[in-house]
Amino acid sequence: MKYLRIAGMIVGALCVLMGGVWIFQGINVIPGSFMTGDIDWSYRGGVLAVVGLVVLFVSMRKPRANGS
Repeated sequence: MKYLRIAGMIVGALCVLMGGVWIFQGINVIPGSFMTGDIDWSYRGGVLAVVGLVVLFVSMRKPRANGS
């Protein structure tokens, strides 16, 4: 389970970072790509960043103790 949590944190962090890049490319802050200036990529980046935050949150919380 420990490795699954670590993998989840890595995947979540990468999704947040990639989502941020897509947002900034979509709003024309980071130039040099086919995504630059296309607002659709900002929306997709926002969704990816939120998914990444959810994955990070789920991966970082402590497991619940059993009721027994």
